[in-house]
Amino acid sequence: MSTSSWFSLTSFFESYLCRTFTSSGLLLQTIEIDSQTTISFWGPNHSIQKPNLVLLHGFGPRSVWQWGPQVKSLAPHFNLYVPDLIFFGNSTTKSKERSTVFQAASIGKLLEKLQVNNFSVLGTSYGGFVAYHMASLFKDRVEKVIIASSALNKKASDHQVLLEKANVEKAEDVMLPKNPNQLRNLMRLTAFHQPPYLPDFLLNDFIKFAFIQNLEEKKQLMMEFDFGDDLHLQISPLQQEVLIVWGECDKIFPFKKALELKELLGDESRLEVIKNTSHMPHGEDSKKFNDIVMKFLSAAGSQTDSITPKTIGSRLSSSMYLIFSALHLK
Repeated sequence: MSTSSWFSLTSFFESYLCRTFTSSGLLLQTIEIDSQTTISFWGPNHSIQKPNLVLLHGFGPRSVWQWGPQVKSLAPHFNLYVPDLIFFGNSTTKSKERSTVFQAASIGKLLEKLQVNNFSVLGTSYGGFVAYHMASLFKDRVEKVIIASSALNKKASDHQVLLEKANVEKAEDVMLPKNPNQLRNLMRLTAFHQPPYLPDFLLNDFIKFAFIQNLEEKKQLMMEFDFGDDLHLQISPLQQEVLIVWGECDKIFPFKKALELKELLGDESRLEVIKNTSHMPHGEDSKKFNDIVMKFLSAAGSQTDSITPKTIGSRLSSSMYLIFSALHLK
């Protein structure tokens, strides 16, 4: 009998992550936002008089895996809403829509159901596209926008460069790994500091747990992913203040895309760069990332002095830094 057949480290560690969320005052909930779509999300157990902040995850494991360090740090200052985007976790739809605009509209419906009228939004990678569209769709409700590691300005030619860099023919072989070698390739592209060798049984366990669910629907999401052509970028400035946060060594969306994006988003945007991180700076250097977010969202930047986040993992991709941490739980 193999180790993975009787014990799942991935499942064990997700339970630990869920306890981190609940100890931060969040409750896992599921709501039907309309007759076709159901959204699973973490929200305040008891909403109190604090600003509202929505965290939108990237294209990978469900939200509880991606926002642990942020939830622990930001929950004392904000009412946090951390949804699983559609076809991640237990969020699903009968609709044939697969675009990031549909994702944005769905999260907007969720917040309307919850009577959350005004909020700021933080999205990383795939979630950054959703955050951008939320700011466009709900101009009067979105207060500030944070876009992390998300090249809204990517072109079809950028996509081809990534495929060549990853040495694959299809994007799904990068973002939806089906075997340990593909997952190692993803780690190589997303992490500045590479983890030590991880055995195949552990990687297979994580793939089964985090990537296989709704696999066909996730492939469809990738096919509907936003692209500009090489002459026209479909990005307009937002009316809200925008913070762009980027890992200096990002291999998925190179730093030059951040500089270009800042120009496209106009005078209301600013750019913060985190050194020695790649595509997931919120996981690789969560202390720095959280300080930047607090200074942007808070009227008094000095509030960041009180933050002492419990970093669940360090310098690994949003998925694998958590797996490696699981091996060192005491």
